[in-house]
Amino acid sequence: MAIQSSAVGADLETRDRDVDVRKALAYAAGIGDLAPTSFEDDRVDGIVAPPSYCVSLEWQVVISGRSRSLLGAAPDEVRRGVHAAQDSTFHRPIRPGDQLRTSGRVVAVEPTAAGALCLTKFETVDRRTAEPVATSWSTSIYRSVQVEGAPERLEEAPPIPRLSELPAMASVEIPIAREMPHVYSECADIWNPIHTERAVALAAGLPDIILHGTATWALAGREIVRRFCDGDPARLRRLHGRFRAMVIPGTSIRVNLGRDSSGAVRFSVLNDRGKEAISAGYAVVV
Repeated sequence: MAIQSSAVGADLETRDRDVDVRKALAYAAGIGDLAPTSFEDDRVDGIVAPPSYCVSLEWQVVISGRSRSLLGAAPDEVRRGVHAAQDSTFHRPIRPGDQLRTSGRVVAVEPTAAGALCLTKFETVDRRTAEPVATSWSTSIYRSVQVEGAPERLEEAPPIPRLSELPAMASVEIPIAREMPHVYSECADIWNPIHTERAVALAAGLPDIILHGTATWALAGREIVRRFCDGDPARLRRLHGRFRAMVIPGTSIRVNLGRDSSGAVRFSVLNDRGKEAISAGYAVVV
């Protein structure tokens, strides 16, 4: 079997979620975001969820039966899918009390040297007002899987401006606890056994369990909010990164980040071997 390019343009199932304090606090705890705006729910103004919380909503759409059946892949081919990039725009903060709806649409299927590329556009809105909350472009690669049909692409993610010169970069090292993938899986409600079950990871050809790409991405976002947004997550409006090298729990990562001439933040994340776990990091702050 193969990934079907005829899936392009198809809508996935929608998923609703009512955000409460428990869910927002759990997600913040899962990425170690203990900032008052994210973790002190007795504040007069309450808390907001970390911006990267949107991936928790999107995952529920990803795992829907329709998502998998549309692509036409066999179960073993689905298991070869890896999250290759995440590009999210945050229109407004997510708060406890929000009633949200997340939808998805397949907007591209193309063959690559590594396998079949699938680009999905997710949109999260307020169910009561239809106000946009988050828009994400999520790229997956199904390793060594073919594409059946002509390549199709309906939409492009917003471009990343080119750099004329590399900005001065600061660096922060973040230890990744051995248990972090387990904590993140449950707190973000994003489960794939290669992140938590060593026997499954080894059977898939991995050297160990690996940290979720979205967790590494969220940690970078956490540091951007701390350093460039004065701790205010509402000031982070876009977070883009390509997922590359593996992060093994029990090691550490290094986030390198700095502002470019336009005021945007450029960043990369290196694993403990100095390889890029996230490349092409780009964030818009206001």
